[in-house]
Amino acid sequence: MLLYILIALAVLVIGILVAASLKPNTAHYERSTVINAPPERILPHIADFHKWQSWSPWEKLDPNMKRDYLGAAQGVGAKYAWNGNGKAGEGTMEVLEASTRGVKIDLRFVRPFKNECITHFHFTPQGHATTVRWTMDGPNLFIGKLMSIFIPMDKMIGKDFESGLAGLKTQAENQ
Repeated sequence: MLLYILIALAVLVIGILVAASLKPNTAHYERSTVINAPPERILPHIADFHKWQSWSPWEKLDPNMKRDYLGAAQGVGAKYAWNGNGKAGEGTMEVLEASTRGVKIDLRFVRPFKNECITHFHFTPQGHATTVRWTMDGPNLFIGKLMSIFIPMDKMIGKDFESGLAGLKTQAENQ
């Protein structure tokens, strides 16, 4: 009887590992919102990492997080490094492009898992408002593939994007 239980567990574990290995090698997350402001008013809130504390959902994960601002004060070349608790993790961001069309950021996670992604804020003007589309693309590491079997990653990360976009909307509209 114990042998059958062990075989069943082994088959289950192998099945989970095979299912994880069949997941896509890249990950894409995306959310959008309409902000009642022109791109010029939204841009500074993203291209200046000093302003992220007022809207980014991840800034609130660790009140004692260590932050370093390097490079340009804002826009292309602006860099930000953070080191926080287990929830906040550690990593760096650098603005690669910044214009009224959007902001492109090189995002590098150190922990809890090492990974490199590109995140992009796309601005599409619509009259007196702007649609802001926040995307993140990068490699889907095996640990991410495995986690996605048990946790819907798009839902988890999407919730953070939605919260961040709501905070960004509040900041840009109340400026």
